[in-house]
Amino acid sequence: MKRSVLLAIIALVAATGVSRGQAVPPNPPVFTHADTIRGSNTPERAWWDAAFYDLHVKVNPVDSSVAGYNVVTYRVLKPAREMQIDLQLPLVVDSIVQDGTELSARRDGNALFVRLITPQPIGAKKQISVYYHGKPIVAIRPPWDGGFIWARDSLARQWIATATEGLGASAWWPNKDIYSDEPDSQRIAISVPDSLIDVSNGRLRSTTPNADGTTTYEWFVSNPINNYDVAVNAGHYAHFSDIYQGERGTLTLDFWPLDYHLDTAKKQFQQVKPMLQCFESWFGPFPWYEDGYKLVETPHLGMEHQSAVAYGNHYQNGYLGRDRSRTGHGLLWDFIIIHESAHEWFGNSITMKDAADMWIHESFATYAEGLFTECQQGKKAGTEYTIGQRKLIKNDAPIIGVYGVNHEGSLDMYDKGANLLHTIRQLVDDDARWRGILRGLGKTFWHQTVSSKQIEDYISRQSGMNLSKVFDQYLRSTRVPTLEYKLQGSRLSYRWTNVVRGFAMPVKVTTAPGRFNWIRPTEKWKTTTVKLNRPEDFHVDENFYVVAKDLLRPATDSTTVRKAL
Repeated sequence: MKRSVLLAIIALVAATGVSRGQAVPPNPPVFTHADTIRGSNTPERAWWDAAFYDLHVKVNPVDSSVAGYNVVTYRVLKPAREMQIDLQLPLVVDSIVQDGTELSARRDGNALFVRLITPQPIGAKKQISVYYHGKPIVAIRPPWDGGFIWARDSLARQWIATATEGLGASAWWPNKDIYSDEPDSQRIAISVPDSLIDVSNGRLRSTTPNADGTTTYEWFVSNPINNYDVAVNAGHYAHFSDIYQGERGTLTLDFWPLDYHLDTAKKQFQQVKPMLQCFESWFGPFPWYEDGYKLVETPHLGMEHQSAVAYGNHYQNGYLGRDRSRTGHGLLWDFIIIHESAHEWFGNSITMKDAADMWIHESFATYAEGLFTECQQGKKAGTEYTIGQRKLIKNDAPIIGVYGVNHEGSLDMYDKGANLLHTIRQLVDDDARWRGILRGLGKTFWHQTVSSKQIEDYISRQSGMNLSKVFDQYLRSTRVPTLEYKLQGSRLSYRWTNVVRGFAMPVKVTTAPGRFNWIRPTEKWKTTTVKLNRPEDFHVDENFYVVAKDLLRPATDSTTVRKAL
């Protein structure tokens, strides 16, 4: 067996919680040297901390190329002689300069290892400039694959955008392309043909016409920002603005639709204020008051680009006009506005350190859809929306991926992850406390990169329950907990099966007609007395994402095996 395959299996075992004596999942992913360089905090990355990126890029749609430079300001954490800068092929580095001296570098795939000359004393703040050019990777199915998007609007005019989550920001500009290190702030100066307007992150500081027929739009982000959130959006935009009086005062709202969509956008984007009001009530203050909130029309469906949310839902409610929950509730709001804006809290302010923990982004943003439905239509509707998403769960792979190789887990991180959070809300059994936990996450991990363990431990601690086995079950296993039961007269016997070792999650069941009470199953049989007239009167509260199986009735009878869908 190749060492890379063995290491992949070991990593997968660790990620999925498979223990000795259990079968390893079939066809484990195989990772390469390049995956490790991309996804791990290599020694050439670990010694320095990004402080500021000063990015200048000229975008040339004539030949689909870019050219520019990034001045990287960094803090020295420990002495080193080699520095990793990421820039994906086929982009070409023209030169790398520090202290007026051009440095040499060796390329290893999509990474450059720069040989440093000047001393790097601990605590010093240094700069290095990387000049480059070339044709960046083109996104074929954005935003699901990453890269540059060279599109045309319905009037056949140029329309350009970037979307690089997963692939990495180094697909179009040089940086330290790892989630765990964000600059404290960033300048984004984008030059585009005079006919276009560029909208990037943060606030517009200046617009400068150039002699070569281009205009430079200089944007400034005054907060930490994920590399993949840095965006180019260049098109024939109109602009209108508003303000929102929120928890931290006045938040500016700026909207950038294509010019011929201005009137339509003014109607559809009215959903932004109630979205902000709802999410601030559940998650705490909007994280970027200094940089404002923007919604920018794009040629792709959408992306959570910080303070410049990408919007491509064609000014309709639902997800491209459909309700993913199939309840009808999702047709009363615009999916992209709600889901992508939720990422400003979970994904942008609270950011995963490793791609394996992307559930921190997507589970919370998907759960936020149900919360917005609750804000808009009531708690019952919000519950129905989230439960309705269970139809989309595949349980094909664990939600948490493999660490250190830029590996995301299953897409179940969306709908299964949302139902994990909904299940935990039932366990907390106190909506005021649950709101406090969600808001506490926003406050405790404000503008930080985090691990899954940090989030899991925080929720356990604040809920007053050890939820470690619950997280293991839903994040690291593909099994849905099954409550096996036998109802014999007034005697109910029950236990958990299909669970990780030690799983003992309480659950609500009917103990009398129309009345739910708590039981506390384990993997061993327990009994209790109930007052039910018929076996059909026994139900597990559908708010818990579990399966119920009656062992005394034929499995072919649909009433005996009830999956919480």
